[in-house]
Amino acid sequence: MMNRQRYLWTAALVAGVVSVVSWAYPAHADSRMLSKAQMLPAYQQECASCHMAYSPEFLSKPAWNRIMQRLDKHYGTDASLDAATVKEISNWLAQHGGSYKRVTESSPEDRLSTTPWFVRKHREISPSVFQRASIKSAANCTACHMKAEQGNYDEDFVRIPR
Repeated sequence: MMNRQRYLWTAALVAGVVSVVSWAYPAHADSRMLSKAQMLPAYQQECASCHMAYSPEFLSKPAWNRIMQRLDKHYGTDASLDAATVKEISNWLAQHGGSYKRVTESSPEDRLSTTPWFVRKHREISPSVFQRASIKSAANCTACHMKAEQGNYDEDFVRIPR
């Protein structure tokens, strides 16, 4: 009987610790994303003037380096910046760029929306959904992920607009 009580007490303790730890550290895949407050001001100002300032962990450090080297041909747009700003943003991206498995599988054109992990995460979404006027493209994270700007991509905060 004493062993059973000790087992039940230990099980309750472990369950309590797991509960506290899971509350303190969200167990979703994107919990490592930088919040808007942690973004480099120059990155936020320059990049978010045209699109969402993607969390640097979304792409690998080499991918960010290639993107920063060809800003004059930034996905069909000239996004050139002065040399000092390029250096500042490039250094920050080199420090914060993704290095874990899901981002080291890059896409040929270094597009977030064509990386293997992005495609896997959105495999249930028909390509026509991304063409809706309310969404415009797969790269428009904020159209469906209500807390994307805070770095939260949890499925509980996804609403696909009509």
